[in-house]
Amino acid sequence: MRMRRTAVLIACTTALAVAATACSGANTSQRKGIVTDYQVTPTSPPAKGGLDSVTWSLYAEPYTLDYALAYDYPPNTVLANVCEQLMRVTPDHRIEPGLAVKYDRPDPRTLVYTLRPGVRFHDGTTMTADDVVASLKRQMEPAVGSAWASAFKNVETIEKTGPLEVTLRLSRPDVLLHEMMAASPGTIESAAYLKKAGKDYGTAKGGVNCTGPFALDEWSRGDSVTLKAFPGYWDRSLAPKTKSVRFTFIEDPAARANAFLSGTADGGYMVPSSALAQLRDSGKGKVYFGPNTTTAGLAVLDLKGTLGDVRVRRALSMALDRKEIVKAAAGGVGTPAKAPAARGAWALVPDRTDKYFDALPEPEYDIAAAKKLVREAGAEGRKVTLVTSTLAPEISVVANAVQGAGRQIGLDVRLKSVSPDAYSSIFVDPSARAGLDLVITNGYDNTPDPLEFYQLLRTGDFGNYGNYSNPEFDAAFDRANAEPDPGKRADLTAELQRIALRDLPSIPVYEAPYSVFLGNRVTGAPTGIAQLYYPWAASIGAAK
Repeated sequence: MRMRRTAVLIACTTALAVAATACSGANTSQRKGIVTDYQVTPTSPPAKGGLDSVTWSLYAEPYTLDYALAYDYPPNTVLANVCEQLMRVTPDHRIEPGLAVKYDRPDPRTLVYTLRPGVRFHDGTTMTADDVVASLKRQMEPAVGSAWASAFKNVETIEKTGPLEVTLRLSRPDVLLHEMMAASPGTIESAAYLKKAGKDYGTAKGGVNCTGPFALDEWSRGDSVTLKAFPGYWDRSLAPKTKSVRFTFIEDPAARANAFLSGTADGGYMVPSSALAQLRDSGKGKVYFGPNTTTAGLAVLDLKGTLGDVRVRRALSMALDRKEIVKAAAGGVGTPAKAPAARGAWALVPDRTDKYFDALPEPEYDIAAAKKLVREAGAEGRKVTLVTSTLAPEISVVANAVQGAGRQIGLDVRLKSVSPDAYSSIFVDPSARAGLDLVITNGYDNTPDPLEFYQLLRTGDFGNYGNYSNPEFDAAFDRANAEPDPGKRADLTAELQRIALRDLPSIPVYEAPYSVFLGNRVTGAPTGIAQLYYPWAASIGAAK
């Protein structure tokens, strides 16, 4: 399951898989037979004035607004404007101070955060170290069932060490933990409100009470979520330009595109790929492409079934015509993926990204060799169940392509269609994966560090959907996570990338830039995946 303040083009080395885009502006070029004609920028043009209200389209209703359980695009898209973290990821994918004005690492196993003074929650109370301690400790409580609990696996204690100081002591060095303080694990909520709301916290009934530029006004289940501007917001540079933001939920991609065209929705992230050309040519607004850290891939959910043999996984990977999948699933905007973690996930040391990826082989497409591997594995005719859904059009497109590829090489790939809600449950509920072999997923980084993505493949991690376990991988991860130097850590992460490509617990398919549609009346939104945590709605305002 994730950039801020400049309108210049992001460096090409950090712009995900959009290597065909010139840093000086839009460019039409050809790469591996895929024609591209777009530019990648971290922001849209700044707003020229304020607005009373904006309507924003989500492809699904958030299943929660509890920061500990938010592990998908819809809830995080809303929460990014309501709740904040100790650190902040910017639109150009840097980490900067957030609710903490600074942090210190006096030794490899200690993190000390100095909190920003005078920050108020939406109910008017002032944030203290007690709130931070309660918010972070809650992530570790088994009863909460946090999706981010594994981020705290090395935490021994979280203590208030001053009126505005909190100290985390660790059992072992953990560089990622600090970086994750810019994502859901670092979210701060009022301790008093958590206690008051109890089990209703984060629901339509219980709500939330955070520190962001917008407060939760109303959640009408099945209809909309409405936010209102918070006049007491601490960061005046991000004071909301719009008084109210209303989120509507439109699961059908065609209906969502029509909402953009009709003006029923002013904008929305993750534009349906099937409507990209129509929306770009409509004159009703503009599609912007932003930095992304996402790779669309096939997560293996059952390593004890047909796909338990790495030869079968490798064969399926070799049978995928990724160029055609990019054209059909991503509207031609993207490139075949070389690795589980995208180019855009390597923003920690951007000048090394090309070196790492140039050293990787191009994705191999060889049906004959794939058939041979399936025969050698004794897997001919064996069943592979791939889950699909109407949640997004590209899911069905990729599912059909995988089914066709599998059958070409002797595998009996069967599609199991589930509702959008059931599809989302696969990523948060292990029981929802029963009987499934593969799921199409967008694996992404919340931070600029690619090590975060590879943490998902570590034994026991929440995001390790197929329970992949390799002692060699775990040891390599621990070495990287103990290395404070970004360059050295990136080199160690490249070794994790090599192991993951060899073992294929996740089969990379393609990369594409992030997308956002803005109707003609609005502008100012960040365009990249950082919108999952950056308060993107604060900068939206009038285009004229």
